[in-house]
Amino acid sequence: MDKIEHKSEGKNPDAIVTSATTPTTTPAAEQPQRSERRDGKRPQRSFKPIVRDSEFIEKVVSINRCTKVTKGGKRLAFSALVIVGDGKGRVGYGLGKAGEVATAIKKSLIAAKKSMIKVPLNGATITHQINGVCGSAIVMLKPASEGTGVIAAGPVRAVCDAAGIRNILTKCHRSNNPINVVKATINGFENLKFARTKVDSVQTENVNAVA
Repeated sequence: MDKIEHKSEGKNPDAIVTSATTPTTTPAAEQPQRSERRDGKRPQRSFKPIVRDSEFIEKVVSINRCTKVTKGGKRLAFSALVIVGDGKGRVGYGLGKAGEVATAIKKSLIAAKKSMIKVPLNGATITHQINGVCGSAIVMLKPASEGTGVIAAGPVRAVCDAAGIRNILTKCHRSNNPINVVKATINGFENLKFARTKVDSVQTENVNAVA
């Protein structure tokens, strides 16, 4: 507490009056409380995904930070890799780049919806075994029996889930780059052949007999 001395005006000018100034304190209820943990670690942030009213399954595979060095300095940007599918055999991927993460995801969603392809399915799995290639990445895709599940890594699992594939065996070779792995998986799905039905086989036999 600081004491302030001043002379009082009146009959006795020599009298000195001391007054104590008390510091202003705010009530404990009004002071902001800090959320600190006793173990010294920062509390984890609770991530809440954005819910959109859409018929498609949207999955963000990876978000990378890109830096472009210019004459005026470094320009920071973000690139997002997104998978989009309807869960019924259609799937696509998109790459978007922007100065903000939300804008990059939005641009990649638009690109993914434009590049969707039809995947030949045999129930809940693919029709036959095939290898997808993109650069140095090779992804082996093999059909599986009912109840096997999706045996795949992160990027391949995202593509299979978006396409509606529930039983498949996969293996990534030579590269684990998410972009190349996704492109190799899409390449394998593009080269798949549709399963022949009994009607198609009968029609081909009749055509061969007539010829």
